[in-house]
Amino acid sequence: MKQTLIFLFAFTLFSYNLSLFSQNKDQRKAIHHEIPEDAYIYVDRSKMPKSPAYSYQKSSILTTQVNIDAAGNNIVGDAANEPSIAFDPTNPMRIVIGWRQFDTITNNFRQAGYAYSTDAGLTWTFPGPIDPGVFRSDPVLDFDAEGNFYYNSLTLVNSEYVCDVYKIDDGGVIWDDGTYAHGGDKQWMRIDKTDGIGSGNNYSFWTSYYSICYPGAFTRSTDSGNTYEDCEEVSGDPSWGTLAVGPNGELYIVGEGQYTITLVKSSTASDPDESVTWDFTSSVNLDGSLSGWAPINPQGLVGQAWVDVDVSDGPGQGNVYVLASVERNSNNDPADVMFAKSTDGGVTFQSPIRINTDASTTNYQWFGTMSVAPNGRIDVVWLDTRDAPTNLPHNSALYYSYSTNQGITWSENEQLSDYFDPHIGYPNQNKMGDYFDMKSDDYGAHLAWANTLNGGQDVYYTYITPSTIGIDEILTLDSLSVTNYPNPFTDQTTLSFYLKNDVRVSIEIFNILGKKVKSLLNKEMKAGKQKVLWNGKNDTDNSLANGFYLYKIKAGNNTVTKKMLLSR
Repeated sequence: MKQTLIFLFAFTLFSYNLSLFSQNKDQRKAIHHEIPEDAYIYVDRSKMPKSPAYSYQKSSILTTQVNIDAAGNNIVGDAANEPSIAFDPTNPMRIVIGWRQFDTITNNFRQAGYAYSTDAGLTWTFPGPIDPGVFRSDPVLDFDAEGNFYYNSLTLVNSEYVCDVYKIDDGGVIWDDGTYAHGGDKQWMRIDKTDGIGSGNNYSFWTSYYSICYPGAFTRSTDSGNTYEDCEEVSGDPSWGTLAVGPNGELYIVGEGQYTITLVKSSTASDPDESVTWDFTSSVNLDGSLSGWAPINPQGLVGQAWVDVDVSDGPGQGNVYVLASVERNSNNDPADVMFAKSTDGGVTFQSPIRINTDASTTNYQWFGTMSVAPNGRIDVVWLDTRDAPTNLPHNSALYYSYSTNQGITWSENEQLSDYFDPHIGYPNQNKMGDYFDMKSDDYGAHLAWANTLNGGQDVYYTYITPSTIGIDEILTLDSLSVTNYPNPFTDQTTLSFYLKNDVRVSIEIFNILGKKVKSLLNKEMKAGKQKVLWNGKNDTDNSLANGFYLYKIKAGNNTVTKKMLLSR
């Protein structure tokens, strides 16, 4: 009994503060178990049992399973987790998701799974792993401003962690043969999407004690991923974090430091003719620290640290935001989603705020994930146990909140999925992975995440359309605000808006490629609440194909453009 208590105490200390082991590289590495413990066994997915793939739609979201067979069915008995996502900003119909693919839950061997969509996420194709039969893990995807996709994949060479970066640069769906990019475990990658001198730069960093080039933990490509520079050490030695690029090409890295969440900035990384140097490191107070190996996710993290930057032309331009699910210092809550903002380029941060509104100190709000849209909107998702049944306290649902005023106020916490048991469908490894991934556009958020809604551990794509301000609140606004309901819709949708004055109003519908398909309205309208119906047909009264459409409403000098989904 005494030995058991000692073990439990030691385990609790470890889960409370993983940085306790930062001084012992070998001990941390052994605990993590990111190794092929089982040998590769070929599994013919076509002969595995099948069931209907899970999909779900409501007014603000589209959710669909992506690890499916050629007929669109769920594959029973496999597993998939740790998804990451990229979408083509030049053609929003193209989306790619990568994940850790376990061909059978009886085997721990994983490969570089991926699926693609060419219809804005309505349907998906899973061609099989990128490199069949080769151990690959921890996928991280991103895209550049030209619509090229990148897939950073971890593997082992002579018992050392290394990374290869695959690329799609022809507008298609097939990855190239990959490029060696140094690397190590818990890597993350970010592409510079600005129009400055660093446009297209590929930045990667990872946890140093898993590095092929320890103590180096960072690399840069300045030639669109054709080659990667020698490893660099990262000031402050952050781990379990992410990267972001600011409006002027400045690079930020965030992660768990020696004693606190640490932010690192480089103003030279964007310049191919300059060496990468670090301007400073700063401490980010989230009233807590990253944790893991907790009951909610026994062999994985409770969440990693996220950093993103406002690159809009609005009042928040250059703001740096940091978010993570942390174990709280002030009340010992096992996991709250905490957010902090910097308005001086990351030098200092304001006091942290809690995004989840559940006041309990025993529930888990875990896998907190953040992205910032080009227009400055901040999107946040997480898994939440607040309403789990008492006999299944770790059952979790996806939640969402967003801010359109630089994190000052946040939308009401919105539940976006049913509750599911995260402890089923484990792929001979007791965790849901270590992260989700989200990339935002001006109209909503593209999310890649894992759940067990279909009875096994699977990867899903969700497109989240932020709900708009209610009509009663619009009465107080000077600018034009619009909502449409339902969205997605099958037969018709209602566009609702409020006019302060008599004004000419035009409404036009465009397909996702920007081609106008319907002139819905163009006339003088009276002040007050207004509603206009659209039946999903074009100007020649023919029904349009399923997919995303944009509606543009112009009232006087005010214009609003938003996205809606037609799904019959």
